Amino acid sequence: MRLVAATLSLSLYSTPLRAVTELPSLQAWIDVTPTGGTLDAPPGSYAGPVVISRSMVIDGRNQVTIDGGGKGTVVTVRASAVTLRRLRLTHSGDSHDGLDSGLLIENGSDNLIEDNVIDDVLFGVTLQGSNNNRIGGNRIRSRGEAPADRGDGIRLWYSAHNRIEGNDIERIRDITVSNSLYNRFVGNHVRDSRRALNLLFAHRTLVEQNVFTDNSTGITTLNSDGVIIRHNQIMHAIDASGAGIALKESGSTLVHGNEIIHCAVGLLSDSPTHPINRIAVIDNRIAHNFVGVSFYGERSGHLVLRNRFEHNLWQALVGESGQVDDNTWRGNYWDNYEGFDRDDDGVGDTPYEIWAYADRIWIETPMARFFRSSPVLELLDFLERLAPFASPRLLLRDPQPRAHDVDRGHRVNDKP
Repeated sequence: MRLVAATLSLSLYSTPLRAVTELPSLQAWIDVTPTGGTLDAPPGSYAGPVVISRSMVIDGRNQVTIDGGGKGTVVTVRASAVTLRRLRLTHSGDSHDGLDSGLLIENGSDNLIEDNVIDDVLFGVTLQGSNNNRIGGNRIRSRGEAPADRGDGIRLWYSAHNRIEGNDIERIRDITVSNSLYNRFVGNHVRDSRRALNLLFAHRTLVEQNVFTDNSTGITTLNSDGVIIRHNQIMHAIDASGAGIALKESGSTLVHGNEIIHCAVGLLSDSPTHPINRIAVIDNRIAHNFVGVSFYGERSGHLVLRNRFEHNLWQALVGESGQVDDNTWRGNYWDNYEGFDRDDDGVGDTPYEIWAYADRIWIETPMARFFRSSPVLELLDFLERLAPFASPRLLLRDPQPRAHDVDRGHRVNDKP
């Protein structure tokens, strides 16, 4: 008996004690909830993945967690008029190919996803073929140290007329909108990610009153016409290839009333795809960037009106193939303007101009930018301006620059 007791005692101490607790399944609760009904689950953690295939309301009151167990997508919605509110969705799978997400909505419309916490997942919220949904007030975090290893915080694919509003999104790869029209991104905060917003064939998207900070790039548009980007704060996109806003093969775009601060390039844009589809850049504050704006391409087609260019290392660049007269620069404030305003009408008496002297070396040979502030290039630039030995090139002319800092202390995107 003593030998048995001793053996049992030794066994207890040598074998770790593990309390293995199976989480109750939430799918069983979902299956018994009638169409249009409300699921009122007791507080606690429940096992996923789960699938919702009919209209219902699930309100976790910040006390219900759905744990995917590291397999696939935590919650899949294949229905319309579903409300998911105040839940925690966590622990999805790790498959990029499978788009393992906290939440997937497939072919569903008029769903409301609000005030949820979605963390420890690969992709946050994925919409596929889903229209007229509202994703609002959620806190979304991906997993993975390197941005390329993470999933998209929000991903829209062939989904239109959705509202993405007031979400707090951090440490994701991108927000990706692909082949999706007429979506609204309003009042979101995205930080510490690769691209805060990546638009691909996303015509007529509205991007308004968002804060994008400490991302590699703020907003990127590709083949997306009619995009409106207004009243956003885009800051600290300072990767070597980063930009506050990057527009490529996109036309009829409005960039209005934004603050673009401390980026490698504030606004990077090629020419619009058609001469009449002009890109309008109006009433923005573009400050503390390495390059304020950079335009390239043969067709030009930019309207640059009433912006504030302050404390940029280089205010603006226009590519060698660009035609300066095809871009319209008018009424901008340039903090390095050296002209006078004798009649005190707020408009400079002489145009503001940027000429490229020795700067042509690194404008035409980008790799030479590494040496731009070196003593040799600074001396060469001084000598070029003093007694040019090569014809300088006019990059831009603003015939009516603002002569006074009339808006000092006020943001250009303040609303009356």
